[in-house]
Order: sequence, then structure tokens, then C-alpha cells
Amino acid sequence: MNSKKTILVAPLHWGLGHATRCIPIIRALIKNNYNVLLASDGGALLLLRKEFPELPYVSLPSYNITYPKKGTFFKLKLLLKIPYIQKIIASEKKVIDKVVSDGKIHAIISDNRWGVRSEKIPSVIITHQLNVLSGSTSYVSSKMHQKLIKKFDACWVPDLEGSINLSGKLGHFKNALSVPFPVTYIGLLSRMQKNKTPIVYDVLCLLSGPEPQRTALEEQLISVFKNSEKKILLVQGVVEDKKKERQAGTIKIINFLQSNELEQAINESACVVSRSGYTTIMDLAAMEKKAFFIPTPGQFEQLYLAKRLKQAGFVPSCKQHKFKIVKLDKISFYKGLKDFNSQPDFKNLFRFFEGE
Repeated sequence: MNSKKTILVAPLHWGLGHATRCIPIIRALIKNNYNVLLASDGGALLLLRKEFPELPYVSLPSYNITYPKKGTFFKLKLLLKIPYIQKIIASEKKVIDKVVSDGKIHAIISDNRWGVRSEKIPSVIITHQLNVLSGSTSYVSSKMHQKLIKKFDACWVPDLEGSINLSGKLGHFKNALSVPFPVTYIGLLSRMQKNKTPIVYDVLCLLSGPEPQRTALEEQLISVFKNSEKKILLVQGVVEDKKKERQAGTIKIINFLQSNELEQAINESACVVSRSGYTTIMDLAAMEKKAFFIPTPGQFEQLYLAKRLKQAGFVPSCKQHKFKIVKLDKISFYKGLKDFNSQPDFKNLFRFFEGE
């Protein structure tokens, strides 16, 4: 294998999920003798730079995705942002064209960044959304998304192909014969591993996602748990230059944890309270963890995933404004995220970059 080949890895900065699920890919590329160039913006790029301080990086223009305070306006806000997003896609395409023309990279792995591709080198898109749920406009949003996916040379879906899977209709077409482009199901992407360790925390509150909803959930969870006798660890999901810790009653609050620290915290926790973001679900499935989900208000994908896993008997969930401590009692009636763990065959996947 040519050790000189450099692969650009570029996750979308929409919360931290896209960046964290690229971590096992980056690790595998390095293990398989590839050079890696990181590319992203904001907290996502900062997180990857902390995980891989030795790797070079390129800053990309920011999509500046935020959620409205009221979930009912989520779709409207995104629709109004479409012209701006199209400009960002064009801007990041210019950055990538320059990197390619300078001969710095030999292939691209883009996690939901639509301008990070090139006609001159192999370009992979990673997405669990072959279909995009947007309520009454789901058909239109799905077709728009599929049109963007077609511009890439390959589409990798981080999920299982069969009927037992995590993404449901998000990552699977109803009719296998009508798939509009080649899809490779690569298994679950997670940087986490399950280990048997003594339980230290009764509850781990794991926050993520754009503002202001991230802060809204943080404030609610602190209010709910601050007078509890339970031992709580709350990870804010805010990546900053320095780690910050504080105590609020029995709640230990930390701004962020790097992969090995977060893995330890999840292993040491009896259960996890979090958003039903897809990357979080994959991490908890890799660790076969008991959880309780609070989907982001108005976020169709998270609402669908939470409902699907609840109905299937895996994980209980509720609306954000309805969450109380007593809701955690329901966890014992659900089996947790078991039976999903499937490791990607990275060596086989990376043959794509060798023209095999």
C-alpha cells in the first residue's frame, strides 16, 4: 500500500456527533498507513485537533447551524437558511479544489459536508440519512438530499443492512430495487468500547447539539437533579481550550471529555440521559448501555429515532418539558441498546482509495 496517500476527513459541525464518529475512521486510516488531513470548523475541528494533535488541518467555512427556541419553528428556520447554506457549500468547494490542485490529498471522506468533494479524486460521503425527515415535506427533502449524495463516488452508511438496524427508514430504502445510487452499509461507527468497571455515577447526562436547545436541556437537567440524592455526572458537550469542572449539589459538571475519558464515564455510569442523536445512539449501542432519550424539540430525525427505539422496547424517552426523575424508573422495563454492535471492515473499505 502506498504510505504517501493522504485522505482528507471532513465532518459537518452540527453539534459534535459528526466529528466524534469520524474518530474511529481517522484511527483506522492511520493504522492502515495513510496520512490524514483534518477539515472542519468550530467545536468539531477543535475536538478533532485535541484527539489528534499531531495531524495537520484545514479550516472550512461554518454552516452556523442553530436551533430555534421553539421546536415548531425548526423546519422554517432551516428553509430560510437554504440560500446561506448553498453559499457555504460553494465556499467549502473552493477550499477543497485548492487543496486538490495543490496535490495535498488523494481522496476525500466527507461526513455530511456537501461541498467537500472533487471530480478529480475519489470522494466518499458518510451519511445515515438516505431519507431526510421533515414532516409534510419529507419526500422533497429526501429527494434533494439524494441528489447531493449522487455527486459523490461512494456512499457509506454507518448502520447494519438488515432488518435489525438503528436508523430505520432514515438509512434504508423501502424497495431495495429502487435504490438510486450504490450504498455500502459499513456497520456502526463508534470510538467507544464496553468495559466492566465499578459503577461510580447513577446517571450520566450527555449533552450535545446546537444552541440554544443544548443550554435549554442543560438548565432543565440541573433543575431536575440538583436536589436529588443520585450521583450525577453532566457533560455539557462544549469543547473549549481548557477543561472546566464545577459542582451543583450532587451534580458534577464538566464542559467536555475526550474519547478515552468519555468512554470511562459511560462505563462507570448505571444509565445515560441524552439526546437521541444518531452518533450518541451508535456509541451507546457499542457499549450496550441502558439509556433515556430526550429528543431535541422539532428535530424530526431525533423524534423518529426516539419513538422507534421506544416502540421496539430498547430505550424509553419523553418530550423535553415532561422530563422528571421518576421517568428514569422506566429504564428497567427496556432491554437497552443490545444486539446492534457491528465493527466496520476498514481494510476492505479503504480499498476504494486504491482503485480496487
